[in-house]
Amino acid sequence: MIDMEKFDRVLKRVEKPARYIGMEKNSIIKDLNRVKVKFAFAFPDIYEVGMSHLGLHILYNLINNEEDIACERVFAPWTDMEEEMKKENIPLFTLENKEPIKNFDFIGFTLQYEMSYTNIINMLHLGDVPILSKDRREGDPFVIAGGPCAYNPEPIADIVDFFVIGEGEEVILEILDRYKDFKNTNKSRRDFLKEICKIEGIYVPAFYKVYYREDNTIDRMEPIVEGAPSTIKKRIIKNLDQVYYPEKLILPYIETIHDRIPLEIFRGCTRGCRFCQAGMIYRPVREKSIDRLLELAERLVESTGYENISLTSLSSCDYSELKLLISQLMDRYEEKRVGISLPSLRLDSFSLEVLKEIQKVRKTGLTFAPEAGSQRLRDVINKGVNEEDLINAVTYAFEEGWSTIKLYFMIGLPTETEEDLLGIKDLGYKVKDIFFSMPKEKRKGNLKVTLSASCFVPKPFTPFQWVGQNSIDEFNEKINLLKDNIRDRKIIFNYHDPKLSYLEAVIARGDRRLSKVLIRAWEKGCKFDGWSEKFDYNKWMEAFEELGIDGDFYALRERNFDEILPWDFIDAGVRKEYLIKEYEKAKEGKLTRDCRLGCTNCGINKSFTGGVC
Repeated sequence: MIDMEKFDRVLKRVEKPARYIGMEKNSIIKDLNRVKVKFAFAFPDIYEVGMSHLGLHILYNLINNEEDIACERVFAPWTDMEEEMKKENIPLFTLENKEPIKNFDFIGFTLQYEMSYTNIINMLHLGDVPILSKDRREGDPFVIAGGPCAYNPEPIADIVDFFVIGEGEEVILEILDRYKDFKNTNKSRRDFLKEICKIEGIYVPAFYKVYYREDNTIDRMEPIVEGAPSTIKKRIIKNLDQVYYPEKLILPYIETIHDRIPLEIFRGCTRGCRFCQAGMIYRPVREKSIDRLLELAERLVESTGYENISLTSLSSCDYSELKLLISQLMDRYEEKRVGISLPSLRLDSFSLEVLKEIQKVRKTGLTFAPEAGSQRLRDVINKGVNEEDLINAVTYAFEEGWSTIKLYFMIGLPTETEEDLLGIKDLGYKVKDIFFSMPKEKRKGNLKVTLSASCFVPKPFTPFQWVGQNSIDEFNEKINLLKDNIRDRKIIFNYHDPKLSYLEAVIARGDRRLSKVLIRAWEKGCKFDGWSEKFDYNKWMEAFEELGIDGDFYALRERNFDEILPWDFIDAGVRKEYLIKEYEKAKEGKLTRDCRLGCTNCGINKSFTGGVC
């Protein structure tokens, strides 16, 4: 345990000390001397962000359900806390027992966002854990990582001992069980890694060598240790009704990003949006039954006291029995003033009955994602919604008393023209016109339309994984075009920083050579790069320059279909041929149907069973 006297001194000097104290309701504190395995769940961002992550709550409770294993949480300390910890010589510690992370058997990072990678390096450094896996010795923790960004593990391959590819509920217990046996032997770290690399979904980077060509593309990647598989197949949970789901959630003392019950209704997506990584890597669709969801809702409302149940999934409106589920939840909780919310609404499956049910308790702002300003470009990305859907949805929302609407778009999508861009402005103005064309007495509240534009980042395992990203200058031109054209007090235009999106694209499609860039950027002071006030683009550019690595090679370059991509050794279930076909269809503006309406032959039903397939 850290020195509590120093800790108390430090807490008085930082903002939001509740980020570091633990002791929240429903947190679990075990005697670390009495357990066989100690697991630190590490979230590479601040407490408020990490505590809003559903995966943390699932794995935390799942692991702690095992009597002889302790799972404790650790978050990235904000810069004020980090300075104070350094002054007092306090190493990075977990919330539950205030135990330094270097005393754990495992430090498990969740990879939700590429721009959190410098925080991973910083947290290891603050915890006195060697940053490079090759420098770790017997007795050092195993640094492991999973989550959506692990589908291209290569940029941090030199830092992480092993990755979990796919869904973690089953595989994490398999790893920890093997470790219990391993602890009773005199075997080495390397022996343990050799043992677990045989588990499906486990990737140990040190067991592979990558060979490059003169043009810097990959020639081949080969296992260099006997027993290391040449392809890593993702893990999926076949039956969501039977898989573990927490019945209690830790209740923070301070406001987090999502203060509500997350009720996961299904995994996967059948829509096939061509820019969307999650829609591809989480296939096939697997739904939870209404009975199971009602049972979980009951227990979570009781154990948390939250006043909102958020029905979470990639496209919640696609749950096959959504109306029935919502009406049953509303019947149970309307009197208790527990509201139901859907995190995002698809315009086409936008159900008027669903909205009517939801608004019985409270109205929240409505968010829609047309993604592109023109029908042509929506067809290119296979969005499957049209302008009429938006007009109908917004008209209904205004008639029912909503007045705050948010529309999400992406700029820099493949084949985009100036006309497509100005379509974003046109849609915003149309929404405003719909509101003011209503009789005055029917309008409720003050209209506020927010148009939010992110810069398109091509991601692995999508049909656009071969696309070159727009340059920073091109993004800025597009943003300025919209800023110059959107001149209305009722319409707010927000946009992402193109420099940040450029770096995200570099890392998202990067290879092993980026590990040293990440470390160099961190040495220059880069951390919390996802926070605009902390992001320092120039330091990143210096890191690339000093190491002779060209970021444009990863971000801006169009790839050939026959190029070996850094993540090609991972089997996510969706065939490469399917992704190529989808990219070709995108160029022609051809749609692919929702695969609930008939198989589109992506390959998931050949390699993975379960779900709709």
